[in-house]
Amino acid sequence: MTKNDEKALDFHLSNQHHMKIPWEAFVKDEQVPAREASLQDRASIVGRIGILMLSCGTGAWRVRDAMDKVSRSLNLTCSADIGLISLSFTCFSRQGSYSQVLSLPNTGVNTDKLNILEELVGNFQKDFSFLTVDEIYELIDKIESRPKKYSAFVSGAAAALACGAFIFLLGGGWPEMICSFVGAGLGNFTRAKMGKQKITTLASTAVGVAIACLTYMACFRILEVAFQVSAQHEAGYIGAMLFVIPGFPFITSMLDISKLDMRSGLERLAYAITITTVATLVGWLVALLFNYHPENFIPLGLSPLLLLLLRLPASFCGVYGFSLMFNSSQKMAIVAGCIGAVANTLRLELVQLTTMPPAAAAFFGALLAGLIASVVNHYNGFPRITLTVPSIVIMVPGLYIYRGIYNIGINEIGTGALWLTKAGLIIMFLPIGLFVARAILDREWRHFD
Repeated sequence: MTKNDEKALDFHLSNQHHMKIPWEAFVKDEQVPAREASLQDRASIVGRIGILMLSCGTGAWRVRDAMDKVSRSLNLTCSADIGLISLSFTCFSRQGSYSQVLSLPNTGVNTDKLNILEELVGNFQKDFSFLTVDEIYELIDKIESRPKKYSAFVSGAAAALACGAFIFLLGGGWPEMICSFVGAGLGNFTRAKMGKQKITTLASTAVGVAIACLTYMACFRILEVAFQVSAQHEAGYIGAMLFVIPGFPFITSMLDISKLDMRSGLERLAYAITITTVATLVGWLVALLFNYHPENFIPLGLSPLLLLLLRLPASFCGVYGFSLMFNSSQKMAIVAGCIGAVANTLRLELVQLTTMPPAAAAFFGALLAGLIASVVNHYNGFPRITLTVPSIVIMVPGLYIYRGIYNIGINEIGTGALWLTKAGLIIMFLPIGLFVARAILDREWRHFD
């Protein structure tokens, strides 16, 4: 009995809603180098790498670029159409053409896995194209099954650090920071636990936000009773829920649209808007139940110099925390944190010390982040997106979005529309800054072909 016969006997249909594909069962040419394998086998390698890249949360341009590089190494021509959780592609050779349609059950962000895949793709021509299809499948299986670097507890702690720093950058004081730290930590811990149980994203988001807000309010009540903290500090409950703002899909959606990957861009944008809407509506409902209002923060009374010196470590902590939430390695998170510290502090200083609108300041902050990340990428090989997106996620105006939804919810339509307009402008200018930086330093990005 041949190995193919054994595989045929072991073949079982998946019972999952998104049926798991038994890739090894379809391998035809086992003992020949992948470059010499059948069109079906070579095309399947291209598809597996593409869908695995997509599962990491990266945009269409990067997925297509990876599929193209692998295709060239396998003497194929590839044409792909890429969305948020699915892709369809056709590979062409002298033998004819072969098409596949692949999909994912969910989306997320995994920068550690993305970095490993980038290394695999970058070295595919030299190191992997002469391996057999089975051997390449084993490599892909190993990457696909790679566990997340951090537990739900660490993910919660990362969210706590990020949101505690975030609320300070928004103007909050120590009461808001403490309560946001505890609320965001418990909220994201709950969301991570629900994610491991494969609970749908909308449900885990809603529950995580509700727990974060309720925890903030409980902590604030304790501080209010124990230390006579002013009731105005209650507005910081917004900071406890900012860990769910989908900065990664927001940014990548605009980058995809800028490259005319409209399907991917619009699907990512719709996903980001949906998550944001659910999160803000849950936060709004909880606030209504407990009569909390998104008031302005009490002025900190710090000198411009001291504020500048504090914004640098706060920005670092915010970006570092978000990077860990994206499953970045420690080294990658530290590098992203340093980039974010410089870029976000520049943005805040431009708003404070000049008459520059927040949207324009966001553009320059993102531009600087993109330029620094391109230089860093040249030396250490980290994918740009794993450095730039975390470094500008803290620039995404979650506070503006929430205030917009809150005011619309209480029929203050004009005020709500104003906040949402401010948020929309910033969200548009952030990826434009990254686009310009990439266009300046990357020839492949600034040309179409």
